[in-house]
Amino acid sequence: MTVSTELRCSSLPDAQKENDIYSNIKLDWVGMTGIALPIEIAGRPINALVDVGTDLQGQKGIHMSRLYQTLDGLTQHELTPNLIQQALEQILISHSHVSSKSSLRLYGDILLSRPSLVSHQHGWKAYPFEINANFNKSFIICLKVGVPYSSTCPSATALSTQVIQQQFAIEFEDETQPLYPTQVFNWLAKNGLPATPHSQRSWAWVTIALKASHKIFPIIELINQIENVLSTPVQTVVKRNDEQAFAIANAQNLMFCEDAARKLVMAFRHQCHYDEVNINIEHQESLHAHNAVVHTHWKRSTHAA
Repeated sequence: MTVSTELRCSSLPDAQKENDIYSNIKLDWVGMTGIALPIEIAGRPINALVDVGTDLQGQKGIHMSRLYQTLDGLTQHELTPNLIQQALEQILISHSHVSSKSSLRLYGDILLSRPSLVSHQHGWKAYPFEINANFNKSFIICLKVGVPYSSTCPSATALSTQVIQQQFAIEFEDETQPLYPTQVFNWLAKNGLPATPHSQRSWAWVTIALKASHKIFPIIELINQIENVLSTPVQTVVKRNDEQAFAIANAQNLMFCEDAARKLVMAFRHQCHYDEVNINIEHQESLHAHNAVVHTHWKRSTHAA
């Protein structure tokens, strides 16, 4: 057999398995980010992105193609926590003796059809989500969703109301006769809003801890719960009667960022689905050049009945 024939018949070199003087320096995470992956969550197709990797010690590099091929198993059925656990376990099996933990971050937007408040129209709204999973002897997985809503400032509302009262008092301070409702009605139509409170688009980012035994990702249920608690989710299709209804909803649900966070904490305390929740609130101020933010965490007591 000639040398050229021997080369053609020999196995391909595997540079990743080589060792050098640096191979025993442990690397905390090695992998790939931004991998495009078509998945299904809650019966909806989603164009997701995935970051996946492992730790490494004892050889020159990981076999990234093995990680990539493992991800294809997430596309064959609706995505579940159990499927992700299987993928992370398979990654460790494919890198036995050099890796002890694997992790995955999957993120994208889920589109949900939302009805208008009054006019019976429907439109689509995108909700960002993120799934973070780690396997290191045990499996840990979390689901994070972002929900946009409107928040009207209680302080600005009180200050604006005071201006309206002062203007009304100035207008009618010399009035000696009782006011008729039509006078008040006409004054309000002409001068009723000498000052207006400020409101802003706001975000609630909620992260829940899940278990591998969860049969589905409760993403729609979680989004609906957050919107119901906060009461002023941003809208899709808006006719004039919808806009008026939205203004009423905002007036009935004045919120500092602290209020929004506490409403959500209270709601999660009174449900039995999730045992641990992280809440991040961001009011993207229209008054200030900065945002108002709250971070808080709630965990069910192990002694709870």
